[in-house]
This record gives sequence, C-alpha cells and structure tokens, in this order.
Amino acid sequence: MFVDDVTLIIKAGNGGNGAVAFRHEKFVAKGGPFGGDGGRGGSVYFIGDEGMTTLLDLKYKRKIVALNGQNGMTKNCFGAAADDVYIKVPIGSIIQDVEKDIIIGDITKHGQEVLVCKGGKGGRGNSSFANARISAPEYAEQGEIGEEKKVRIQLKILADVGLIGFPSVGKSTLISVISNSKPKIADYPFTTLIPNIGVVKGKGDTSFVVADMPGLIEGASLGAGLGIEFLKHIERTRVLVHVIDMDSVDERDPYDDFLKINKELGDFNPKLLLRPQIIAANKMDLPNAKNNLEEFKKKLEINKDSNPIADIVIVPISAYTKNNLEELIDCITDKLSKINIHDFDDEVNQDEVVEYVFEKKEKPFKIEKTIEGLYNVTGPEIEKLFNATDFNRDESVKLFARKIKQLGVDDALKKLGVDNNDTVLILGYEFEFYD
Repeated sequence: MFVDDVTLIIKAGNGGNGAVAFRHEKFVAKGGPFGGDGGRGGSVYFIGDEGMTTLLDLKYKRKIVALNGQNGMTKNCFGAAADDVYIKVPIGSIIQDVEKDIIIGDITKHGQEVLVCKGGKGGRGNSSFANARISAPEYAEQGEIGEEKKVRIQLKILADVGLIGFPSVGKSTLISVISNSKPKIADYPFTTLIPNIGVVKGKGDTSFVVADMPGLIEGASLGAGLGIEFLKHIERTRVLVHVIDMDSVDERDPYDDFLKINKELGDFNPKLLLRPQIIAANKMDLPNAKNNLEEFKKKLEINKDSNPIADIVIVPISAYTKNNLEELIDCITDKLSKINIHDFDDEVNQDEVVEYVFEKKEKPFKIEKTIEGLYNVTGPEIEKLFNATDFNRDESVKLFARKIKQLGVDDALKKLGVDNNDTVLILGYEFEFYD
C-alpha cells in the first residue's frame, strides 16, 4: 500500500524533577543540600531510510511519545536521561509543523536526522541552588516540559526523471524496458495506481532514477483522476519525459494531449513548466504514427512562440518493439548532465536539512482581562517558570514570585490598577497579589 501523506502528534519526554534532600553531617547546617538533578527527557528524531518507499508504517499511529527523564535522587545522584526516539521515514520526506505552518526538515539522504521535538531539560536539585547566602536551599526545579507538535509528513519521491502523459500511452511499458522496474501493465486506463521507480543505465558509467507517474487526465490539478495524488512527486524531478501516443487509436490529437498535460502541470505548479521536456513519441511501430508525428511537429513549429515549454526535444520510439530506446536514454543523460534542481528556484533542498530558525520572538508575558474581570498573565517565560516550580514547597513558590517580579509582571499589574490582596490569574490559576 502506497501512503505519501500522514499527520500525527509527536511528544518529546519531560525532564525529570530535581530532588530536595539533605545529608547528615556534623557542624553543617541541616546537613547540607544533597538533592540531584533530574534527567533529560527523550527527544524525537526522524531519520531517512533508503529502504523505505512509503509512509505506511506511520499511517495508523495517532501519537508518538518519548519517555520522560528520571527524577533526581538523594546523595546528589542525577536522574537518568531518557532514550531518544528515532522514526524511520523514506528519502524525500518533508516534515511540516502544522500549527506554525513551517517546514521543520526535508530529508534527502540516507541516515539524515531531523530533530522534530526536543526533550525537556531535567530540573535542578537543591544542591545546585546552594550558595554563600543560602547554604541549604529547600527547593528544587521541576523538569522542563518536552515539546509537542502536530506534524505532517509528505513524501515526494526523489527521481531524476519523471514520465508523464495520459493513461495507456505506454509509460509503464517504457519504464519496464529501460529500467529494473516491473510495473503492472494492462490495456485499460489507470493500470498504474502508484508511482513506479526504476534505475536506468545511461551513457558511460552514468545512471539515473526514473519514476512513472500514474496517468494524468484533464482536470488532474483540480482533483480529477489520479493525478492530484501524484503531481507533487513531479516537483522533485529535473527532466520530464512526456510520453505521447502517436498512433492515436482513441482518435485523440497528440498535440492536444501535449497541451492538456502541460496545462495541468502549470495549474498545479507553474515552476514545473521550467523543466526541460523530452517528448517520447511512442508507438511508432503502428500505422498512423508516422503521419501523426509529422503533423505534431508542424503544429509545434507553428505555435512555438506560445508553447508552454521552451526546451523541447522529440525522440520517436516504440516501447513495445524497443526501437530507438538508446537514443532516448542518451538524450536524457545529456539533459541531466546540464541540469541542477536548484536551476528552477524550487523550494526543494537536495543537500541539507531545511530549518527555519528565525521565528519572531514572543514577548515574555502578556496580561489580558477575562470576562470575570480578572487579569490573566500568560506567556512563554511565565509558562516555563510555572512548570519548573514545585508549588507544594513554600521556598519554591517564593522563588517563583521573585522571578516573575524580575520579569516586570508586578509593575505591569500595578499600572493596570491591581492592589494588594486582589486576585490575579497566572496561566488560569488564582493567586493573591502582594507588592
């Protein structure tokens, strides 16, 4: 089963909590702090695997969760860090953060790793807070919450050459005779239900990967036929081989077929029309093919100024009789030697991970008034401090109050008219305000 689009929830592990403990030592106040730090939570990575061709393994998974770090222990023992989780995906997988609508990574190599969700840091034990002024702190940090994201994984097949054309024009036959691919072939439309991939031996010591895309039809870019499911795979290719039935057994006009298919490519992504096209004029062994090819060339020449594709080469072939296939392979090899995917200014990174690190930094906190008339303090820094605080320990709560005051929360609340003993909300939890 071919699956090329999956959405799931990824949750990294939380950091372990720091420990509050004291050792028994003579002449040392309260024995001295003895609590260790918590362990780091497990992170979640995606890793490219050239042996995979589909996202089927992820289709039925709703959520992937890494383990939490171990809590800190007495005797200054640190908690163990949780193991990271590695999820194998096919080469050509693009990972997108759904909520932020950004690309996290583009996996184009075997073994390439992309960090999707980072595990939370372990909280510091009370030993880490000891100083000359406070020799025996009675508080520790809670572990940091691990990242959680809703991600979409899209597979775009990595192939040098894409075979395009209407159903039943001979694409499957062509890929079966020029490569090691063994597609299902039958005499009816949409025999090919998934992209077939094969490796072709080119001139000299060269080789290239070719993909037979399931048959496009008019309206494919709007969802008709199978084309909308597989048009995105063509974005990865450098050269398009447009297979056209020159015998026209269905009384279709080969030139009209050429225009219709290219219109669907342009409607889906105008950049696809920048790809050089090699027209494989197929079925030249049949009686009507020769005259139709001459007519096709005349129409191409007459309309050359308005043709959607500027770089066109025509190679007459017969996939059935294997006639002139060497010329087609040589032509493809020559085109590939001059073309780089980046020549088309596409959003595909073939060499390294695509990471968008320049996100707009949020303000440390914001204050909003609820419908009940209370002020609610929220924000990334507030949430981080809140999650790190053990509210069962008075000393830890006092430390939390000092830190949010340093952020300017108290001053902001006073400007809004908040007085002593008034109730304010912090992340929806009620607190009493004291200046």
